Amino acid sequence: MDKIYIGKVVATHGIKGEIRILSDFSFKEKAFIVGNHLIIGDYEYIIRSYRIHKNFDMVTLNDYHNINDVLFLLHKKVYIDKKNLQLLDNEVLDEDLMTYQVLTSDGKRGIIKEIFFASPTNKIIRVMFDKEILIPFFSPMIEKIDKDKKEVHVSIIQGL
Repeated sequence: MDKIYIGKVVATHGIKGEIRILSDFSFKEKAFIVGNHLIIGDYEYIIRSYRIHKNFDMVTLNDYHNINDVLFLLHKKVYIDKKNLQLLDNEVLDEDLMTYQVLTSDGKRGIIKEIFFASPTNKIIRVMFDKEILIPFFSPMIEKIDKDKKEVHVSIIQGL
């Protein structure tokens, strides 16, 4: 099993056993699906319901119908099995992307040093060539991501 970290249980909500998960995972819509399995601590749980409330992912789990039943989950990390995500060909996890090589159109090779968010919707890749370059992930600079060869093809703008 290949576990992927998706967040942390930070609180309960209400009296019906709902837990509040703080997550900045990129593919929430594929992870938090009713019927999917979440791994919290060392055990697997099935999602009974899911909703978004403010900046939190609110989840109820099968067989837990009371606040007292879920208190033991507080402050535990939440994972999902990678095979349950069912990613498309053009979707790559940040953990996997860190192992990819970056190739420019003029033949330079670089490595990804860091992936971070400059804002909630603006993902940036820090790439080290002979000098460090910051590349917005959702930009025309990224031409292609090849999952088979583990390569990211980019076109660098003049002056960078």
